[in-house]
Amino acid sequence: MVIEKTQKDLKPVLMEPSSAGVKVPYYLIKDKEQVMFVVSPGRNGVEFNKTEGYLSKFPGVQSYLCLHGSGILLMQRSDELGVKEFRMVILNPLKQAAVPAGWAVCLVNTGSSFLVVLRGALDEKYQDSKPIIEKRGLVYYVVEKKGEIAFEPNPKYTIHPQITTE
Repeated sequence: MVIEKTQKDLKPVLMEPSSAGVKVPYYLIKDKEQVMFVVSPGRNGVEFNKTEGYLSKFPGVQSYLCLHGSGILLMQRSDELGVKEFRMVILNPLKQAAVPAGWAVCLVNTGSSFLVVLRGALDEKYQDSKPIIEKRGLVYYVVEKKGEIAFEPNPKYTIHPQITTE
């Protein structure tokens, strides 16, 4: 099954929801065993194109494998007081990343071609986008500044932890 996500689907988590952006930000290609994310290149305003993101309620580790393109896998861990940790994994072909249970996750395409990432299939009950939508995205936005990749703090969060790289 192929699911097309539109610009309208992504607006609730964008830094500048009214700016021009990618018409079809990403596709989800699902079967019983796996999900493939195909994230379009481009920008939504100054922000690099991304997936909506979700909080994983899966009781185990999720594995992501980049098949094509380049981008960043963003992960954040929160508690009732705010965001405790924020990690980024730079993706390129054959790079694998593990997302621990209870972390929010989002894929960002920072390249000029499609970013294609494979993940094991998850039942919808393990994915919660509501906390991400309520805060208009994760704690940082990935933007372009002077031709470089930069991180812009999301003002909906009071705590902006240091960014760690894996």
